[in-house]
Amino acid sequence: TGLLASPCTMWKLILLAALAGSSRASDVLEFTDDDFDSRIGDHDLILVEFFAPWCGHCKRLAPEYEAAATRLKGTVALAKVDCTANSNVCSKYGVSGYPTLKIFRDGEESGPYDGPRSADGIVSFLKKQAGPASVELKTEADFDKFVADRDASVIGFFADDKSTAQAEFQKAASALRDNYRFAHTNSEALLQQHGIDGEGIVLFRPPRLNSKFEDGSVKFTEDKFTSNKIKKFIQDNIFGICPHMTDDNKDQLKGKDLLVAYYDVDYDKNPKGSNYWRNRVMKVAKSFLDQGKKLNFAVASKNSFSHDLSEFGMSGSSGELPLVAIRSAKGDKFVMSEEFSRDGKALERFLQDYFNGKVKRYLKSEPIPEDNDGPVKVVVAENFDSIVNDDSKDVLIEFYAPWCGHCKSLEPKYKELGEKLADDPNVVIAKMDATANDVPSPYEVSGFPTIYFSPAGRKMNPKRYEGGREVADFVSYLKREASNPLVMQEEPKKKKKKDKVDL
Repeated sequence: TGLLASPCTMWKLILLAALAGSSRASDVLEFTDDDFDSRIGDHDLILVEFFAPWCGHCKRLAPEYEAAATRLKGTVALAKVDCTANSNVCSKYGVSGYPTLKIFRDGEESGPYDGPRSADGIVSFLKKQAGPASVELKTEADFDKFVADRDASVIGFFADDKSTAQAEFQKAASALRDNYRFAHTNSEALLQQHGIDGEGIVLFRPPRLNSKFEDGSVKFTEDKFTSNKIKKFIQDNIFGICPHMTDDNKDQLKGKDLLVAYYDVDYDKNPKGSNYWRNRVMKVAKSFLDQGKKLNFAVASKNSFSHDLSEFGMSGSSGELPLVAIRSAKGDKFVMSEEFSRDGKALERFLQDYFNGKVKRYLKSEPIPEDNDGPVKVVVAENFDSIVNDDSKDVLIEFYAPWCGHCKSLEPKYKELGEKLADDPNVVIAKMDATANDVPSPYEVSGFPTIYFSPAGRKMNPKRYEGGREVADFVSYLKREASNPLVMQEEPKKKKKKDKVDL
């Protein structure tokens, strides 16, 4: 006779099966002090995250890191180390903040991972790092698969794999592998198919970005194949007229004079709609570029780049129409106020006014304070030039954030400093909320408080203040750096007690 499970046992089995189905094993490896050294060498290439469970940035990274590990399974491994439980290995690799990500090759630390913190960015970066700098393509199927990627492809065609041209191509690929995808072939059939006579290099644009406004590929036309010329060819042509700006490539695009059209860009779910607006931007862009106008163009997802929209004062905007803004290499911002039109005329007018110098620079600024007679001058973006860049004054300026604890601790001391120097006609003590106002170049603010000294007559060369934060520290610094002797309010003299003399 067969044995039947009791109802209680059966429900337990069903519950366990349900739990097993709902929870999937992680594809991120976990290393500890005990096994890190023995396991790290099992991988030709591996990305390791050193984290702390309480770290907010680590928690935000976790789902992206997990998704990347799943997509890269079998190609590149991803691992993590909990530094609160494994202090030895974290100390060995100099981990001082969380999360810290490092790349290891063949068991040895190769360098920090400075790429994007999104699943797409991690996958793209590590795919370029995995295996050789340039992949060999042997068949037409290999070729078709390689160029079908979401990123551009740079392919070298060489009849002779021992040629100096192929060696220079490999050198360029090794230098640029972090950012671009490389492949090469020695297949005679592929050379003939692409009209290559002996040797050549072709940059293929991503198929999803194909447009009638530009060719889908660009050929290297220099007479000599040198790694420097190949690198320049790639960097000059990789993005074309109007690339799709993502977390993965934004650092390569920013830092130039760049116009971006922000809308619901989604090449996975809606490639047709994504290209509908992009083609309208490209049409206008091409007409201005053909006139010799210097400007870079891109489209970007307004959801992925909501911070950018906030910086341009457009964060509350909705609807399907693109929002357009320009950020210059110097950091100046220009916003298209007219609604984007389907015929592109509004964009044309905006660009014409921009190139004619008729578009007013956009400043994120609090209102200029009506009463600014306190010991510490309140600076906003709109009055920065009149206060901080006044050539006749030395200015000590604190960039702060309202929520910053260190800034709150500094406030009474900074106010006391302002009161001490209130009668000095040549020195200004100032502060600016860097979260509510644009910080102009050449000032760089990445943490709070950040303090600069802007000397009279040398306003484009401010000095970052790195001294102590007591009143006496600031006074000593200003006595040393100020253009004129300080005029200080005198301390009230304490009366000395006279010794009583008995008569």
